[in-house]
Amino acid sequence: MTVDLYPAIDLRGGRVVRLRQGDYADETVYGENPVAVARDFAAAGSRWIHIVDLDAAKSGNPVNRPIIQDVARAVRGDAQIQTGGGVRSVDDARQLADAGVARVVMGSAAVADPTLVERASDVVPVAVGLDHRDGEVAVHGWTEGSGLQLDDAYALFPRAAVFVITDIGRDGMLEGPDVEGLTRSAAVAGAPVIASGGVADLADIERLALIADLGGIITGKALYEGRFTVAEALEALS
Repeated sequence: MTVDLYPAIDLRGGRVVRLRQGDYADETVYGENPVAVARDFAAAGSRWIHIVDLDAAKSGNPVNRPIIQDVARAVRGDAQIQTGGGVRSVDDARQLADAGVARVVMGSAAVADPTLVERASDVVPVAVGLDHRDGEVAVHGWTEGSGLQLDDAYALFPRAAVFVITDIGRDGMLEGPDVEGLTRSAAVAGAPVIASGGVADLADIERLALIADLGGIITGKALYEGRFTVAEALEALS
């Protein structure tokens, strides 16, 4: 299986930012022009770009959706867009599909109602985002535990195109990914797993690339901090 790179653009107030462990009070701004950032990622050879609408994730108000549409237009033919944050209904999925998004990510809404993934999958491919803390899936912007264990979650979503697995404790920390846990997830998930959280350097990319059935790697902060480039990451994956 080819392991795809998903350079990440987290949007808040129209800007490219990163939150530390999902804390909205602990934000770093990395750019004012998401379209230019996306164009650079695509020009470097990335076939996918992962966008998170942090405002929509928090409030449900999709204020960044016009920007997501602009990004999708700007990279059309070069890269596909996977986007999440506040995707809570079939209508949300349809609007994003109409905006040019190739795949939507559903997290808390999917955990609350797994049939939502079935219905939305008729409109656009759905990635199920499973953000966990020590194996328990967290919801509502990581503020609450769901009581659902990661290993038990996969069977609830037979139509998931992929699973995006985020280890909350590692997200934005540059401390390395949970290779052992991701290896287990990739083996049992039933659909390709995309690893998210903790990637610090090219060695992490290379370690993740060795996982059988891993479908992709999301990386954000390490790119923005200059730890490696998209081109270098793609070279490591090849």
